[in-house]
Amino acid sequence: MQNAPDLFSYRQYWAKRFGTAPVLPMSKEEMDELGWDSCDIILVTGDAYVDHPSFGMALIGRLLEAQGFRVGIIAQPDWRDTAEFMKLGKPNLFFGITAGNMDSMVNRYTSDRRIRHDDAYTPDAAGGKRPDRSVVVYAQRVREACKGVPVIIGGIEASLRRIAHFDYWSEKVRRSILPDSKADMLLYGNAERAIVELAHRLARGEKIADIRDIRGAAFMTTTLPDDWAVIDSTDLDQPGRIETPPNPYAEKPDCAATTDKPSNVVQFSTHTRKLDRSKTVIRLPSYDQVLEDQVYYAHASRVFHLETNPGNARALIQQHGKRYVWLNPPPIPLNTAELDRLYEFPYTRKPHPDYGRAKLPAWEMIRFSINIMRGCFGGCTFCSITEHEGRIIQSRSEDSIIHEIENIRDTVPGFTGNISDLGGPTANMYRLKCRSEKIESACRRLSCVYPDICTNMGTDHRPLIKLYRRARRIPGVKRILIASGLRYDLAVQSPEYVKELVSHHVGGYLKIAPEHTETGPLSKMMKPGIGVYGKFKQMFEKYSREAGKEQYLIPYFISAHPGTTDEDMLNLALWLKQNNFRLDQVQGFLPTPLAIASAMYHTGKNPLRKVSRESENVSSPKGIKQRRLHKAFLRYHDANNWPLLREALKKMGRADLIGNGKRHLVPSWQPQGTGENDKAKRKTVNKASAGKSQRIRHKKTAQKKHAHRKGHDRSKA
Repeated sequence: MQNAPDLFSYRQYWAKRFGTAPVLPMSKEEMDELGWDSCDIILVTGDAYVDHPSFGMALIGRLLEAQGFRVGIIAQPDWRDTAEFMKLGKPNLFFGITAGNMDSMVNRYTSDRRIRHDDAYTPDAAGGKRPDRSVVVYAQRVREACKGVPVIIGGIEASLRRIAHFDYWSEKVRRSILPDSKADMLLYGNAERAIVELAHRLARGEKIADIRDIRGAAFMTTTLPDDWAVIDSTDLDQPGRIETPPNPYAEKPDCAATTDKPSNVVQFSTHTRKLDRSKTVIRLPSYDQVLEDQVYYAHASRVFHLETNPGNARALIQQHGKRYVWLNPPPIPLNTAELDRLYEFPYTRKPHPDYGRAKLPAWEMIRFSINIMRGCFGGCTFCSITEHEGRIIQSRSEDSIIHEIENIRDTVPGFTGNISDLGGPTANMYRLKCRSEKIESACRRLSCVYPDICTNMGTDHRPLIKLYRRARRIPGVKRILIASGLRYDLAVQSPEYVKELVSHHVGGYLKIAPEHTETGPLSKMMKPGIGVYGKFKQMFEKYSREAGKEQYLIPYFISAHPGTTDEDMLNLALWLKQNNFRLDQVQGFLPTPLAIASAMYHTGKNPLRKVSRESENVSSPKGIKQRRLHKAFLRYHDANNWPLLREALKKMGRADLIGNGKRHLVPSWQPQGTGENDKAKRKTVNKASAGKSQRIRHKKTAQKKHAHRKGHDRSKA
């Protein structure tokens, strides 16, 4: 893999003389206290500002501060007022815009598109403090408020929308976020390298329109360089017959249409392997093509995901009207020393003082947790970690992690001796990597663990075991729990690790995610079979007994995932009943932009294989009734779901599962006050009660007005 300049090798900007800010300023008054007349960079975020490395704006802000720049933060601005975006003045270099730690649409809507009324990243969990599609709205307001200043977008929301993408909330294919936001540049993924390079180049006087070679950057362009070879994606991964259906209104040409490609487009044959990869770009199907043709969309998704390894990925282009979205290859991952430095900045680890005593649920959840790594090579098709952070694991050093635990112990108010998590995107990929850098750089596998663990992937958990043991010995630390998602297919490769985890780091319950029991949906998720879960369960129970502890596994499952049938959900429900599981919370599949499973949901095709009109079809539960049914199977024990399940079981020819015996899934009787009919009755009663209350309020208001008028008349007399 290519080397990159050390993240901290740049000469610091002249403003370093102002020193380190106690917290990054959110007001002019704070800037005055620091002696600043302006900010060099202003970060706009949809989250409340928490000065903690788990919050993106704090980590990026402190990184830019360490480079010598003066960084201000505008957190959760009122997007209806352009003045909100000028409260720190005009930045000298650029505005950086993010929706926050979560996608704003995922943050606000459930998987059934119902509005959430709370927001964990807002003081006192208040809802409605950020707009839908926050990045687009914020960027447009900045453009209105401060013309001529470069606008850079990034974070999870922008990353997942860097090319044309299916939008679940509007049920249509939307353009790349770049033309919609009118941003000058998008920095996707973990953007530390990109944003530091960009800041220093702008500070040296380069124009944003001339900066086109930063890895991990995307931008709009009207022309393609003459010295670049352009490969059509359909030559790279021949999708078979995908001709667009003829337009009956189009004029017929006088002669057969030419099949000649533009002069700078080369066929992907043996000789193309000799092309200079650094000067080769792949042309994805255009926005208009993926909008009109679902097969083209699935093909574009497949090619996009095959070009995500920093070691071999090429640049991508996608035409949007008369312009192109240009994506440079992904950024080079940080090394351990660079990652350590990110966590050594002088974070207060607390919300900004302006929030006073307000509670921030997201901060409460992570205030005593530690990130030990980033990235995930699992490749689950419904997950967005791969599209954002990549598959290569970046791990911190053991010393850095231990130092952070000690820092929490010594400086964070309310610490009682318990560390709530040592993890990251996964709990147990710390220091795991390919056995060969050469193989890793050439690999195009979408998952290192599916359908089986790659023979080149290391599964040595000893560094993680060593970290756990050292962390437990820190004076003042009573207990260290593991709350991040566990890859149990990797864990079973190391019985010593499972024993260590179960004996010391489980707080009574351990959450893991088999997601399903049936081969059909599991193959579309790229998840291991349920047999691996059974093997891990045996080890978990064995080591729990040996430790003299009563501990339980809490499995997570997904309903309505592409490739899931009603029969699959019925079999899962029977498995749950057989294993005495009664799930309190269930997860409905939510198609996030760019995820492979989202492409399956939208197109009905499987991008895990070559795509054509004749290739494998994938059905997805889409109607609200079917999605509710799939959730109901997961909560078969809930009496409110029994009428729906009875109806479905009869239609499926499985009425034998309705009855009052142990072998039955749902009883034939219905408790009073439960079920859909009773819900409708309760709604009617509630509406009537609400109407009555409203009439009483109106009557009281009228009485008050009448009394006020009488008093007013008396005073005049």
